[in-house]
Amino acid sequence: MLGNEKVTVARLIEGWSSETGPAAAGRHVLAIQDTSEITISTRPGRRRGLGEIGKGTGHGLLVHAMLALDADTGASLGLVGGAIWTRQGRQSVVHAKRPLSERESKRWIETGEQAGRVLAAAASVTVMGDRESDLFAFWATLPRPGFHLIGRVMHDRGLADGSSLYGAGERLAAVATGTLDLPARSPQRPARSATLTLRFGPVVLRRPRGSHHRHLPESVPLTLVEVVEHGPPAGVVPLHWRLLTTHPVDDAAAAWRIVDWYRRRWTIEQLFRLMKTQGLRLEDSQIETADRLQKLAAVATKAAAVTLALLQARDGTGAEPAGTAFTPHELDVLDALDAAYRGRTALQRNPHPPRSLPWAAWIIARLGGWDGYPSSRPPGPITFRHGLEQFKIHAAAAATGNLYMP
Repeated sequence: MLGNEKVTVARLIEGWSSETGPAAAGRHVLAIQDTSEITISTRPGRRRGLGEIGKGTGHGLLVHAMLALDADTGASLGLVGGAIWTRQGRQSVVHAKRPLSERESKRWIETGEQAGRVLAAAASVTVMGDRESDLFAFWATLPRPGFHLIGRVMHDRGLADGSSLYGAGERLAAVATGTLDLPARSPQRPARSATLTLRFGPVVLRRPRGSHHRHLPESVPLTLVEVVEHGPPAGVVPLHWRLLTTHPVDDAAAAWRIVDWYRRRWTIEQLFRLMKTQGLRLEDSQIETADRLQKLAAVATKAAAVTLALLQARDGTGAEPAGTAFTPHELDVLDALDAAYRGRTALQRNPHPPRSLPWAAWIIARLGGWDGYPSSRPPGPITFRHGLEQFKIHAAAAATGNLYMP
């Protein structure tokens, strides 16, 4: 498949969102985007066509993805869109002198535009990005009614009144203090609670100088929401978020809601961990060429999104339908597999509502080697990886009328 010229990265990425659009209908969706570097082992005589990543110390791919979450529950609804590429040499023109169309940073806006199409049936959409998305064009071009933005500030931008963004934040009065639970991000950054001081207020960004920005509005009105941590644990850098948003923020409750939504941004980091270290191990691939590695990365991103949804659903507390992660044909295969795994006692049967995502997670985990008993250790990423590999074999066989039952 990876060598088939008719299978392209663009078409694979287009398929990422096949279940996401219907799943988002009628909801407020957080559309979280980020970029991950996929480091592939190379040597001077075997670069595989891969360009430099990071600070030029490694070679590999870059995967930019947008993940949709239900804003109320945090449940993953699937991928929205993105891009995958490898760099072709180094740029000779400095970043500031290139138009946006010639910069990698255009991905933040292009993927936001994809969200507008894929999530058209959502009740509302909030596109979210980390500091790299802090582009004036991001704020000036994407917002519209029902389509909002939240982003973390990277630059101390000039404001329309002649002051600076950071200075405006320092002049805001603290309005509340609260505690925010932060999820674990790595063994070196475990989960913890942070005590934060909150302040917020309106700001108007001034258009940057330069010919590349002249087609944009002269200014953009936004709201700055700023939280600062006091008394962090020893050796921990205090949390300090400056968040800009197009959402109306009229009181402290609305400001805290912006902070809580931004906290959910870490879910996409979990997606990338599933791709790279927790199960799929994309960076260990020995495929020889960059074009095939890009296709493999597109397949792995989709698989990681399905795995993420199954991990969220494995405890049975979620109410998402299995159709958020599986096609109608795959649902029929799951029905057949559920019947095949049905034992004589209650402990040997799928305890979840049919065609719910927890129901599907139970079946995929059984395919991956889990015994299905409630007293057993919950299935993890590797179990779901093995289960999904087996499931794809069953689904392909069923499409030819030769479904094999375990």
